[in-house]
Amino acid sequence: MNKSLHWLTLASLSTLFSAAAQANTVQYKGALQASWQSNSEYAAWYNRGVSVNRFGTESQRLNLSRAAIDLRTELGSTWSLLASAQYVPDPNSKLGFTELFAQYHTLNKGPKQWQARFGGFYPRMSLENPDIGWSSPYNYSYSAINAWLGEEIRTFGTEVSFKHSDNRLSRRQRTGHNWELVGALYKGNDPAGTLLAWRGWAVHDRQSVFNEAIAFAPINALNAPPLAKQAWRTEPFTEVDGRFGYYLGAHWDYQKRHTLRLYWYDNNGDPSVLNYHTGQYAWDTKFYSAAYRFKITRSTHLVMQAMAGNTAMGKRRGVDNDFSSQFILLTHKWQDYRVSGRVEQFDVKDRDFWDFDPNTSEGGAVTLTGRWQLSEHWHVGMEFQYLESKVANRADFTVPTRQIEQLWRASAELRF
Repeated sequence: MNKSLHWLTLASLSTLFSAAAQANTVQYKGALQASWQSNSEYAAWYNRGVSVNRFGTESQRLNLSRAAIDLRTELGSTWSLLASAQYVPDPNSKLGFTELFAQYHTLNKGPKQWQARFGGFYPRMSLENPDIGWSSPYNYSYSAINAWLGEEIRTFGTEVSFKHSDNRLSRRQRTGHNWELVGALYKGNDPAGTLLAWRGWAVHDRQSVFNEAIAFAPINALNAPPLAKQAWRTEPFTEVDGRFGYYLGAHWDYQKRHTLRLYWYDNNGDPSVLNYHTGQYAWDTKFYSAAYRFKITRSTHLVMQAMAGNTAMGKRRGVDNDFSSQFILLTHKWQDYRVSGRVEQFDVKDRDFWDFDPNTSEGGAVTLTGRWQLSEHWHVGMEFQYLESKVANRADFTVPTRQIEQLWRASAELRF
């Protein structure tokens, strides 16, 4: 993260707690999660390994896998301050924000309403991650799409939306349709795409906090002169080229059974610009995302999402990759039990002329999860994941380019 964004974060933190101290109420909810899991036979990517599983050879079998807290402070009738902070144990312990923003909404009784967010936050693309700290109530590991959003995508700027709420109309006027139009302008997300190009997709539940640098395996291509200035890490929330990025979105809901979210995202990066001090390029990354949820019954839901786009960096777009991923998730809740299954596919296609830097990768995963709510505060569960991936640059490390990872995970979570 650049210095101006660092100071903005500190100023926002100060404002948040100052406002919280003066406000009548501060709403909060949080979670502490401990896990026991099997490990991959290779080191995880954030420890410069080739595993796309979060838990590599170096991971402890029993660990505190996540701690998160969401805070909300109301400032009068139209303004709110919201924050989400997380403890990230791997590869080294850190505590930081994943979201920190002010929210404004107009005060009226009609069906039309304006809303705005200012600060650092996730685009609202996901229907898989509505739980505490942008987590999933279905599977412990997020899909590859939302794992990548949690790693490299965050908005540092302004989002404005205009929505129509059908339930604010009289009963005889209601049609069952609710919709919202979204637009955002931001800076500070220029290196997004780095991990997709040089690691490929991953399936996990680790989120990047503000001002974090994420390591990846030291591939041979970064020793070649055209890429020698690139660091063996990404700082995903850094501003490099001074340009503004943007995204546009549309939300639609029908009778609270069908929900659709469509987004176009473009960070407007100049791929020829390099920050020599940090070793970070501005990647030109753009993609669409489509997410859909169908409430088949009150207890059984279907969630789907697809993403496709392109990312490029370097003079004459020396690294130029198309990427795509899709998943289908089916979940059923019965009393205090929930069972969820997800199937997904993902790939990165190398389109550039730099033969010394192979970026092709592909794979898929099947994830099965059972969760049990023991009480208001205690939740436990078990997950099995079969993950297969093939990444061309693994040949640099004399390991098979294709690998299969099978993860067993048992978790206990305290909610407060």
